[in-house]
Amino acid sequence: MWGIRLIIFMMSLAPTYQQFPRLCTTEDSLRTKECCPAWEGDGSACGAWSGRGSCEDVEISEQPDGPQYPFSGLDDREKWPLVFYNRTCQCAGNFMGFNCGDCRFGYFGENCDERRESLRRNIFHLTRAERNRLISYLNLAKQTVSRDYVVATGTYTEMVNGSNPMFADVSVYDVFVWMHYYVSRNAQLGGPGNVWRDVDFAHWAPAFPPWHRVYLLHWEHEIRKLTGDVNFSIPYWDWRDAQGCDVCTDELMGAQSPQDPSLIRSSSVFSSWKVLCSQAEEYNNRGVLCNARNEGPLRRNPGNHNRSLVERLPTSAEVEFTLSLPNYDTGAMDRTANMSFRNTLEGFGDPQTGLGSSSRMGMHAALHVFMNGSMSSVQGSANDPIFLLHHAFVDSIYEQWLRRHRPSPSQYPESNAPIGHNDQRLAESMRPYLDELKDVWPWLMLAGICGALLTVTIAVIFLLTKHQCKAWPRRRSWKNVFALPEKQPLICSNETETNHHNYQTM
Repeated sequence: MWGIRLIIFMMSLAPTYQQFPRLCTTEDSLRTKECCPAWEGDGSACGAWSGRGSCEDVEISEQPDGPQYPFSGLDDREKWPLVFYNRTCQCAGNFMGFNCGDCRFGYFGENCDERRESLRRNIFHLTRAERNRLISYLNLAKQTVSRDYVVATGTYTEMVNGSNPMFADVSVYDVFVWMHYYVSRNAQLGGPGNVWRDVDFAHWAPAFPPWHRVYLLHWEHEIRKLTGDVNFSIPYWDWRDAQGCDVCTDELMGAQSPQDPSLIRSSSVFSSWKVLCSQAEEYNNRGVLCNARNEGPLRRNPGNHNRSLVERLPTSAEVEFTLSLPNYDTGAMDRTANMSFRNTLEGFGDPQTGLGSSSRMGMHAALHVFMNGSMSSVQGSANDPIFLLHHAFVDSIYEQWLRRHRPSPSQYPESNAPIGHNDQRLAESMRPYLDELKDVWPWLMLAGICGALLTVTIAVIFLLTKHQCKAWPRRRSWKNVFALPEKQPLICSNETETNHHNYQTM
């Protein structure tokens, strides 16, 4: 057993959600471009009377983007969220949310001043009751219409500059399906078939690991609100050296149907799930956004995939090689980057040599291709709940790399990265904290939280560890402790689950 302390700073402004708050999708809100709803606790905008936050002008980076997206003023996601809103709630202290009504990650209580420690565990080490609870929570989220959020079904232009709101109700689960679609969709340039494909605000570039980290944290947050279970956390699937889909069983994510192996057996609740936002080419051809409607059943046929793209699931040796790469991102900071941890982790670099633009996909991407179904489309992949287990494990690899290499701020781009992947506040926000704490931090790690759908930039992530990490252990037998308190160190718990390891998240 080894102990780790972790500290993560969320500096600049308080993080807010990546969806459209229902209260901000009225004609009046869209025309005035103001999203500052009242907090129910005191009835004031952004909870201002209670000191939770205030309605402020949105500040956007002026740093130049890379050449991959050569347009300006054509896509609603450019300089997000200015197309829709130029004034939003900016939350103080430990408060966050579209109206500052929630607590930042790692805090709870009426005044958001109580810290909470959560634990992400290997799904195979959950008890039967815990597994049943996970499945029931997932299904509840899929069947419950979101109270707080809606999704856009048209562009701002199609909404006639806000006078014709185009939004749809979806479930709590499907809000996150849509969010992953929206961040990765092609840019519409006007008219059927006229799209720009070389753009993605959460993939192919530096924001991939931190964007998905925040995505998982928000997902956990919404499930806790929905169920009242403040101890809920996403388990992970350790797929290293797996010969097949270990989680595709009736007790977990659903076994294959004997009648149609691309469908899920009827004994699983997931057999009744319907997908949305999964027909990217149809949207491109028609020149429209996903309309958030039922597009058929959830599908997967693991192992019956295109083996010219993916030979097998990643091995322990490939994960270890990826962890050994010292540079977060290099070169073009995209799928061609050589010896890049991010590029190799994402699956575009060879996990045995580190060379970019591999003819085959590995690591993160290999699992998506292997599942051979709904999860194999980038835009629609979050329809499959295995997406969450998969990305929880990818996030743990990211955490392990951060601890091992203690990257400097210079490894994360302030400018000239692909659109959505810059973070000019990173180094600026770090300097005063480094000066103050340099004598007590033996380890420092950072990751920029960016992506076009973040209403404000979450600027920096740091790691503090007290003891040296052991080498990466055997499959399903490692401990990765990761927490998200803010400005306070987390002292590791002393619980000792034998023969496997977990990681903590605030």
